[in-house]
Amino acid sequence: MSVDEEVQHVEAGRPHLVILGAGASRAAFPNGEAAGKKIPLMEDFVDLVPIKSLLETNGISHQGLNFEEIYSNLSTDPSMKSVCNELQTIIYGYFSTLSLPQNPTLYDHLILSLRDKDVIATFNWDPFLIQAYRRNHKTVKSLPKIVFLHGNVLSGYCRRDNIHGTKNGRCAKCGQPYTPSQLLYPIKTKDYNSDPEISSQWEFLKDVLKHALVVTIFGYGAPASDAAAIDILSQAWGKPKVREFEQIEIIDIKNDETLRNNWARFIHTHHYETHNDFYESWIANHPRRTIEAFSNEKYAARFIEPHPIPKDVSFTELWSWYSPLIEAEKRANDLKGS
Repeated sequence: MSVDEEVQHVEAGRPHLVILGAGASRAAFPNGEAAGKKIPLMEDFVDLVPIKSLLETNGISHQGLNFEEIYSNLSTDPSMKSVCNELQTIIYGYFSTLSLPQNPTLYDHLILSLRDKDVIATFNWDPFLIQAYRRNHKTVKSLPKIVFLHGNVLSGYCRRDNIHGTKNGRCAKCGQPYTPSQLLYPIKTKDYNSDPEISSQWEFLKDVLKHALVVTIFGYGAPASDAAAIDILSQAWGKPKVREFEQIEIIDIKNDETLRNNWARFIHTHHYETHNDFYESWIANHPRRTIEAFSNEKYAARFIEPHPIPKDVSFTELWSWYSPLIEAEKRANDLKGS
């Protein structure tokens, strides 16, 4: 299948689901975001987010511990409730100040390389996905849906109408301001059902998982504090033996064996692949045609010529490069409607 054939081949209806963890944001901005602020992982959270002095002032040990362990321990101690509240305020403030660089980034490439049938589900609090969506949606209307599994500093929610939006926006139905999203913090037993905003996001994700043909897991290590999340995902996915046509793609710096073991509950025999770099993935090499390309290569046994995203170009050049793909989608939609 040539690049031109791939561009014109718009058929697949099944979604491509992308699950993001903090490692994805770190990979996108290894040198920091627009102002140079580093994107924290749980292991270096205390060093990057300004909470160390608060912990030390309150006699809380943090040496050799990641933030999941620290916060989870504090959350079970009633005497530390005020400290937890202060931590939440600092953390929310830090993530709220993060912003994308002016030039196209990995997150812009990710957003543009999926269609409105596809879904990105993120565990991250940072605002990058919404920022990337906003600045690309002005030109490209068919972009993936985004689900925030642990809340997000830039998302909002209308509890009255169960409508998700962005902070400082207004509900499209009732016109009332959205309530800022609540963040889920890393405790051992998370409750994904009590908050209607979080619960509705997970319900949507479970439905997508049942229908997805390719699932890409990018920078998410399935930490012990997310055991409940992994159980929900696994139940929605079902037993691997019944997912014999689906593919799990993992983008992570860990080695293949470790990743294979971490995600064994989702993998049918050899139906998985691992990459150390996003730009080696199906998304980056077959943008907006991942499902079509995967189906042709794996099940029609056709050689698929790569069609990689141009990495170092301006937004104008990037949108122009995507234009033939988007025009082909519009023609396909017009034919379906005629």
